[in-house]
Amino acid sequence: MRDEHETDDDALTPAGDGVWLATTPVRILGMGLSSTMVALRLRGDSLLLYSPVGLTPARRAAVEALGEVAHLYAPNLYHHLWLGEWAEAFPGARVHAPAGLRKKRPDLRVDRTHGDPPEPDFEGLVDELPIAGFRLEEAALYYHPARALVVADLVHNIGAPEGAWTRLYTKAMGFYDQLALSRMIRWTAFADRKAARASVDALLARPFERLIVGHGTPVETDARAALQAALAWL
Repeated sequence: MRDEHETDDDALTPAGDGVWLATTPVRILGMGLSSTMVALRLRGDSLLLYSPVGLTPARRAAVEALGEVAHLYAPNLYHHLWLGEWAEAFPGARVHAPAGLRKKRPDLRVDRTHGDPPEPDFEGLVDELPIAGFRLEEAALYYHPARALVVADLVHNIGAPEGAWTRLYTKAMGFYDQLALSRMIRWTAFADRKAARASVDALLARPFERLIVGHGTPVETDARAALQAALAWL
């Protein structure tokens, strides 16, 4: 029997070799947007879930059909809302998070912070790329098998959303119908722009062909040029 909270979005959508996406509706500052979870296949049947979204029975079944949840990854200080329920459901999974999340979420089990020594299971498959000087303490991932760069809030690609307030805000903040970062985040979230620029250059040095974002649709064509243009202000 279908749970009343389940939707067709509980399914996982393939997005490259060893990559699947799941999305869920979210409200941010009153705006109707979406949030994306990324599942990455590691060695064997083990999986890494980046920015987990709500754990419904259907979504859990879809993930378990792919393999074993071995790693749960909070990409920054804001993409953690559903992490606890996944950690409870999969107690054997290692939880990775920014250092600041230990203080923000003392209830949350954190096994490894972004600044700790490299995770052995990621070697040769996943590069962790922290964004220095970014108050959100975000870490992007470069996934080698799919040549994919995965970010959470470094840029958005929400398209042209419906809703008068959402349209008004996203246009005013410069990320309506284009790959961009909200001006509000640009103004408030960078403590060291020089350090952040160096981190962005490290991202751009990776040979990625697709860009997966935390809010909006992936960029499948000219992804590196699109990201370079979107962050040219930095």
